[in-house]
Amino acid sequence: MAGQEQGEGKMAVVIDALMPGDWDAVRAIYAEGIATGHATFELAPPSWEEWHAAHHPFGRLAARAEGALVGWVALSPVSQRACYAGVAEVSLYVAAAARGRGIGRALMEAAIAESERHGIWTLQGATFPENEASLQLQKRCGFRLIGRRQRIGQLHGVWRDTVLTERRSPVVGRGPASGGDGFPGEEVWA
Repeated sequence: MAGQEQGEGKMAVVIDALMPGDWDAVRAIYAEGIATGHATFELAPPSWEEWHAAHHPFGRLAARAEGALVGWVALSPVSQRACYAGVAEVSLYVAAAARGRGIGRALMEAAIAESERHGIWTLQGATFPENEASLQLQKRCGFRLIGRRQRIGQLHGVWRDTVLTERRSPVVGRGPASGGDGFPGEEVWA
């Protein structure tokens, strides 16, 4: 599961399993994301126990550079219904000091590979439209635009929209589809 990413402006990064002992660094990076106001509806990082219970046991990955945890990604189920067992939501956070250096892409690519090893056929994102970096990352990694959910939730008393995206695995869950590529007239990235 280890991988390296280097190049101009990039950090040498190793992707490996996120462990319970990483929680302090994970929580700190999560708090940085929360502070932007454009990463999540959460107001504070949860406890390890809450976070652990909400995420799949697989697909919890850490990006490490120069001995420090600089980003993380985790997958969570979207439903308890058996028919959605192969659908997971992606949460991905990169430390503020490490953004723009390819770490998000390395984490997303590793999460995609890990999800497919565990039978996940669809990854989805629910992203604030103001989080352009995240939306561009998803687009570069093969996610398509599903639509905009207007006024889906409140953050600090303000109604916020989210952009719903998905990436369908080309190797897991293949078979005939019942629908098309989106609603007529809507933008489809891929």
